[in-house]
Amino acid sequence: MTDRPVPLTREGKAKLEQELEDLLARRRDVSARIHDAQQQGTSQNDAEYDDAKQEQGMIEGRIIEVEDLLRRATIIDESSAHQAGRVVLGSGVEVDQDGTPRHYQIVGAPEADAAKGKISNESPVGSALLGKSVGETVDVHVPKGVIKVKVLKIY
Repeated sequence: MTDRPVPLTREGKAKLEQELEDLLARRRDVSARIHDAQQQGTSQNDAEYDDAKQEQGMIEGRIIEVEDLLRRATIIDESSAHQAGRVVLGSGVEVDQDGTPRHYQIVGAPEADAAKGKISNESPVGSALLGKSVGETVDVHVPKGVIKVKVLKIY
């Protein structure tokens, strides 16, 4: 694992903390299921035991991942981002993307959710917008080709 800082909004950090809490509760439940299946000791419980062990592995992996993200988290100063004259991490930005108006918020990768307009600073569009000011147009290389994105408003 890397020690690279992970930019998160306060909301994003709170969601990860809640997810960790939920995972720790699920860990206890799965542990109890494993214990019960072991106590039964019959072959009919082998499938239940195997399922619980598999779920335990997935939960443990995600716990490690979320704990690492939280350990490396740096909070994005959204109030400063909204006042910046250029697109920065945490900025809301209105763009004209190949003739279609779009609204984005630039966030760290763990928080990205394109359906909600939150794009990663590491994505092609997010990284191309960083540092741009109102009126600037940038060509963005995406899997389907090149798109033109013009910054209309930063908020």
